[in-house]
Amino acid sequence: MKHLKHLLGIALFTIAAGTVYGCNLKPREFKNTTLMTKSIADKPAKQFVKIALLLDTSNSMDGLINQAKAQLWDIVNEFTHAKCGNEVRPSLQIALYEYGNDNLASNEGYIRQVIGFSSDLDEISEKLFSLTTNGGEEYCGQVIQTSLKQLDWGKNADDLKMIFIAGNEPFTQGRLNYRDATSNAKEKDIIVNTIFCGNYEQGISTKWKSGATLTGGEYMAIDHNKQIVHIDTPYDDIIIKLNGQLNGTYISYGALGREKKALQSVQDSNAAEMEPAVAVKRSISKSSRLYKNSNWDLVDAVEDSEEVLAELDDEDLPTELKGKSEKEIKQYVQSKKIEREKIQKQIQGLNTKREAYIAKNQKEETGELENALLSAIKNQAAKKNYKWD
Repeated sequence: MKHLKHLLGIALFTIAAGTVYGCNLKPREFKNTTLMTKSIADKPAKQFVKIALLLDTSNSMDGLINQAKAQLWDIVNEFTHAKCGNEVRPSLQIALYEYGNDNLASNEGYIRQVIGFSSDLDEISEKLFSLTTNGGEEYCGQVIQTSLKQLDWGKNADDLKMIFIAGNEPFTQGRLNYRDATSNAKEKDIIVNTIFCGNYEQGISTKWKSGATLTGGEYMAIDHNKQIVHIDTPYDDIIIKLNGQLNGTYISYGALGREKKALQSVQDSNAAEMEPAVAVKRSISKSSRLYKNSNWDLVDAVEDSEEVLAELDDEDLPTELKGKSEKEIKQYVQSKKIEREKIQKQIQGLNTKREAYIAKNQKEETGELENALLSAIKNQAAKKNYKWD
């Protein structure tokens, strides 16, 4: 999805050596070489776009949760095409909160951090699929403030930091005034975007628009119960088949590796159970640079640092590599890397054809939540010179 109407971003990128430009491309002025060297050394090695999703999980929000589950991969895939300033590609970090659910602790304001900022796409998917709904009190100001306190937002002025809060009760509920929470967000350079699940004018009258404009964010109203429209294409079955082959290139190591490899398959199944098109979108995400698993997959780990091989015990290795020399393991990992890159390239090529087919045959917009998220993020990212190609 490279259409300008589909947007989204979450970005993390390495600053090129010797560069003294932020994502905003504004050069920094230095009086002498010593000061310039110091500034480069002090500048964070990475920049981030961090997005916290705060989802109402009260009884009426089943449709919202289903949209989030189905459209996660559209959002990820859009970010594959993002770049910032010096053309370096960004990565992805998402945090997830649920609020307004009677199953949550009342002394915590019926609020729970589901997952902190993470780039682990399988785990983010797992946490989304774990959400269930139940009636409760919905305290928008308090959940915003909780996310401000609990999450590591960082202090880099070039980072793009956003909160998206979605729900359908008045924004004014709870003891903590939403104006105080949004003021705290603005002080931290965090933009609050609000998504009212219902009538646009009703959202305004219940202060959802006010909650966004106080930080320069966007107010949106969506039909959270709208049926998501997916277009089947002639390329879907081939992409899903290639995804199975792609899984075969992952070499798990250690106890975490066994768990994560199993989780990879579970999340494939979760996507497929929603609809085949969702499984296709997840497969496309897995073929992108954003699907990185260095903490459990040897191919990704060795790409980061070959030293990991010298640190492995035989018991940490999968059956096919037990008793092998470091040289033999290295050769095996390299062969899997080559195989993976070939499959990923095939999937990306088929996706180009798939997108063209969808563009030709699509008669209406896709997911309500997806469009709201992507539109706001693209607009706000543009202010810091993030671009999409």
